[in-house]
Amino acid sequence: MNFNQSIGGAFDGAKVAEGSQQAAHQGGLAGPQVAFEPEAEAGRHQRRQGRPQRYGGGFVGQGQGKLVVMHDWARLKEQIKGWGQELGFAALAIAAPDLAEADAGLARWLAAGCHGEMDYMARHAELRTRPEALVPGTRSIIVVRMDYLPARPVDDASESPLQANISRYAWGRDYHKLLRQRLQKLAERISAEIGPFGYRAFTDSAPVMEAELAARAGLGWRGKHTLLLNRETGSWFFLGELFTDLPLPLDAPITDHCGTCRACLDACPTAAFTGPHELDARRCISYLTIELKGSIPEELRPLLGNRIYGCDDCQQACPWNRFAPLTAEADFLPRQGLDHATLIDLFAWDEAAFNERLAGSPIRRIGYERWLRNLAVALGNAPTTPEVTAALDVRCDNPSALVREHVAWALARHQAE
Repeated sequence: MNFNQSIGGAFDGAKVAEGSQQAAHQGGLAGPQVAFEPEAEAGRHQRRQGRPQRYGGGFVGQGQGKLVVMHDWARLKEQIKGWGQELGFAALAIAAPDLAEADAGLARWLAAGCHGEMDYMARHAELRTRPEALVPGTRSIIVVRMDYLPARPVDDASESPLQANISRYAWGRDYHKLLRQRLQKLAERISAEIGPFGYRAFTDSAPVMEAELAARAGLGWRGKHTLLLNRETGSWFFLGELFTDLPLPLDAPITDHCGTCRACLDACPTAAFTGPHELDARRCISYLTIELKGSIPEELRPLLGNRIYGCDDCQQACPWNRFAPLTAEADFLPRQGLDHATLIDLFAWDEAAFNERLAGSPIRRIGYERWLRNLAVALGNAPTTPEVTAALDVRCDNPSALVREHVAWALARHQAE
């Protein structure tokens, strides 16, 4: 599961946006293109007259001696959707920068402590439901979807307890950079058509409620597992956003199609769902293996099984994912054999091998220490064999107290049998 898309219901991970937006846009949205220019803005356009500009689907006329620019925003929106398809986005829709209705739910979730150690969730809470406060001048948000399900038959790793079970979104290259680059290209294409406009691109970066925005834009509905769902495509996809100062026509939300189904809720190994659309991160395997920096609670360790990075159980159980399309992106295909690697082989990697083999992977951000912690737990849950205990013995004197603790726990489980 793409953890930052799902955690806390509608609440996504916060990181500083980097690289994808132009420096001129960092402080907010600059140079809005407006459908009609008031008299007070005439001077600004007069200063621009020396530069050639193109107005996609619009026209330039004179109003009381002043330059007036009109755009056919509906036509531009359709052009943007076409450009998005050319750039490899599976879908593109427009949302309003208005998430005020999500305020109460976010407040309840935080007050219950469901965010665990993710203090940034509370620190930037007020920005999550106020896109215009995050990026002043935002008038519409372009939301994109990119499918990541690997284009190959996938064996269920749970059938082999010695196989490393890694969330499928992490089998290939880190999606953050790829999506930001595509969003930047989309912004440049729009600018080439209409001239300079204000924008900022996000992909799991900054306090952006990605799944909620996508639902408002009609790309799907919020499933009971908190992820975005679509009848034709399931949930195996990434989301990205382009905050803009363009008054683009909005897309309409779609209806919920989960009905009485609760397959995703019942499939959770750690019972992290307290109810439909309610996820307690402190019990979520994605949180425990990715976000949690310290010890994994002992009572939850046996429930992790062979899952060493994230968890896809709720997605695999969802009936709508029977229709999920395979990805067309080569960067999302498995690398370094992560789709069929064994726990013992991965546990044998030294730190240099970890950094080299996982270069460009989202897994690398948890660091080598947590990587070994997660693998030690999985080996503790594996069948007792001489190979498993020998692999754990090698790490008994690891320099990290965190690793030693989890190795000792794993060995104690095998010695008890």
